Amino acid sequence: MLLFRVEFNAPEDMPEQVKLFFEDEERSGMENFADAITQKYQKVMEKLPELDALLNEKTEKWNTKRIGKVELTVLRLALFEMMFDDTIPEGVAIDEAVTIAKKFGQESSGAFVNGVLAKFVKKGE
Repeated sequence: MLLFRVEFNAPEDMPEQVKLFFEDEERSGMENFADAITQKYQKVMEKLPELDALLNEKTEKWNTKRIGKVELTVLRLALFEMMFDDTIPEGVAIDEAVTIAKKFGQESSGAFVNGVLAKFVKKGE
């Protein structure tokens, strides 16, 4: 995931990281989606301070400095989709986030991500 690289690279290195992301052989065939992926990445990055502030506000005894890198990346993307992307239903964003967290995180990552995102669910929708 492109957004994951933010945790390991300086902001000024990210344009090169974006380029390398799409040159990776595992992503061959994604050329048709490169613009959409890059645009979404940029939109998430624009909202990153706001997303992190929201996460820090809702997580008890946790903050973005303590949350694992996989979980933090998944939470940022899902929260962005829940709050700023009207094309993705809230439930879908949460389900995808939990699935990704289970696949790439630790054993408890799915439950952690689900618990955090549940705090952001809009009531009555």
